[in-house]
Amino acid sequence: MNETGLSEEEIQNILNYAKNRDLTYERVLSSMCTYPHKIAVQAHIQFMESNMGDFGLFRGTYDLERKVIRALGDLLHYQEASGYMTTGGTESNIQAVRSMRNLFNKKSDKYIRPNLVVPDSAHFSFDKISDILNIELRKASLEDDLKVSIRSVNSLIDENTMGIVAIAGSTEFGQVDPIEKLSIIALKHNIFLHVDAAFGGYVLPFLEDIHEFDFNLSGVTSIAIDPHKMGLSTIPSGVLLFRNPEQLENLKADTPYLTVSTQYTLTGTRSGAAVAATYAVMNFLGKEGYRKIVAQCMDKTKYLLKKMEHLNVEPLIEPVMNVVSLDVPSADLVREKLAIDFNWQVSITQNPHGLRLVIMPHVTFEMIDSFVDDLEQVLLSI
Repeated sequence: MNETGLSEEEIQNILNYAKNRDLTYERVLSSMCTYPHKIAVQAHIQFMESNMGDFGLFRGTYDLERKVIRALGDLLHYQEASGYMTTGGTESNIQAVRSMRNLFNKKSDKYIRPNLVVPDSAHFSFDKISDILNIELRKASLEDDLKVSIRSVNSLIDENTMGIVAIAGSTEFGQVDPIEKLSIIALKHNIFLHVDAAFGGYVLPFLEDIHEFDFNLSGVTSIAIDPHKMGLSTIPSGVLLFRNPEQLENLKADTPYLTVSTQYTLTGTRSGAAVAATYAVMNFLGKEGYRKIVAQCMDKTKYLLKKMEHLNVEPLIEPVMNVVSLDVPSADLVREKLAIDFNWQVSITQNPHGLRLVIMPHVTFEMIDSFVDDLEQVLLSI
């Protein structure tokens, strides 16, 4: 830090330089985030000083958070769901698993290291969680369609299994696990079933095809959903929902020096700006608005696949949502050349290996045309 401050002009020049070095979403096909809706941006700015870590000071913002929770509970077929706004899917997943762990520990008077069964397609946050909470992570294999194998899940469950995780919109492939069957398994063994719908939660309810993945299934105990992805809110905006208030109570911590006596959150300070942004965009768009946005993304996804036919490139699986995995030779090299030669940012899938694209609301038909032309040149050069 300088002894004396810089001028406002100097600061702005530095910020402009930094911003110009950032990539814009116009060349990004790998991200599950996008430009937030302008009404979300406006609300974020208006509530920037609101700290939900001590929401007794910001009662209006807290009321908005309760309304967001009720609205998402309604969307996911259980309006009475308990929960709160998080920083995103990773925090939501941590807290869901922590609640499982705490309830599991209450059932025994001696310490037993619990295990958690997750699909091999689960987000890397679950690897972090197993380290943080000292639980055994058991990864179930996938079927050919890249959904988790029910047989594999069943083989991994024992008396120390505290829960199962299902994915509703996997990060790599956008696939949805057979959550109806996993719900039955969870009920049979009386264990938690957490659904990671960080991406798919704002997509699946608005698709023409019906996918059972939420609280409609009686075995589902918790759901993670991210407004800052397809919800078009500002970063960081995540939500964790529980079916049973007891599951939230497992996260309780006393906070005697605040205006509220307890917290259930992982972080202390929380962004009231993200709360206001999420409330604003959800109520501005409504279900009709989200249905239109998802339909547009799916139209562009189908358009991309049609263009791929001319390159003799096929998807690794038929896309369930606006995530496309392409079967291209030398995917790592293709990704590298797309970045170096044309400044396209795409990602790769690990198993099976391929090129991964996410068709977010910022993606246009013209952007797809340009990308396909550049991809064709790269494929011809290798």
